[in-house]
Amino acid sequence: MTPTTKLVKQLIQDNTEGLTPSERQLASVLLQDYPMGGLQSITKLAAAATVSTPTVIRMARKLGFDGFPDLQDALREEVAAQIKKPISKRDAWMVDDSAEHPLMRFAQVVWTNMRHTLERVDTGMFDAVAQLLADKARPLYVVGGRITRSNADYLFNHMQIIRPNVTMLGNSANVWPQYLLDMDESSVLVIFDIRRYEAHLEKLAQIASERGVTVVLLTDQWGSPIARCADYTFNGLVEAPSSWDSTMALQLIIEALIAEVQGARWEESKERIEELEAMFSSTRLFRNQS
Repeated sequence: MTPTTKLVKQLIQDNTEGLTPSERQLASVLLQDYPMGGLQSITKLAAAATVSTPTVIRMARKLGFDGFPDLQDALREEVAAQIKKPISKRDAWMVDDSAEHPLMRFAQVVWTNMRHTLERVDTGMFDAVAQLLADKARPLYVVGGRITRSNADYLFNHMQIIRPNVTMLGNSANVWPQYLLDMDESSVLVIFDIRRYEAHLEKLAQIASERGVTVVLLTDQWGSPIARCADYTFNGLVEAPSSWDSTMALQLIIEALIAEVQGARWEESKERIEELEAMFSSTRLFRNQS
């Protein structure tokens, strides 16, 4: 087994330049159906990529593994990590209780997650997504999963103030087809989906992509299956010493995007904010009536 803590997907991406054309072809097949594609037999994988079995073995060794079986072991560990139940995730963390206060231990993990997430973010992709979100001619739709619904709400609440034509999809997947009716090539759909990935979100993304919608995905380090049809994907590290994953790294990306979009639309968003404040003031909504 390779000593690195990186995902196989990351190892492939980091070593792409050193791969031969046949190995790159194999890597492409692995990434298209990741991680399940790498869990089939070596002969089936080689046939799917139209390469030889020695090519599969050579690429595995270039990635730092002793051979293809070790690469598969790493993939199995990734799958196991993805499907952990909340209680087992907490038990997997080894914590030195004498080190420092629990608050600081948790914070250190979150800070590490954010740092590694930032190291992996493609700044060119970030700029492109910010530009998309800032374009009021592009209707914007936002949706989150069971855990990430709060992240989606946060993005929606701020984008709705900054620009018009922003829609938050309802909680029930049964009504999503009604939103899809209005989505076309001009639309942008932002989806949040972290491990224990949600099949209904994947289906939504697939249908939206088929309609020409630009799909932006915010997911964890393993990558939701939605990445296969997403136009832009942000991967945030989510593991924490808890029964639940931490979405702070994804929240960092969200807030940075909000700030960038507001900066790009400052004059327009300033007017919207001032008009909104005037409405609050005139109607005394959300204010103490005593």
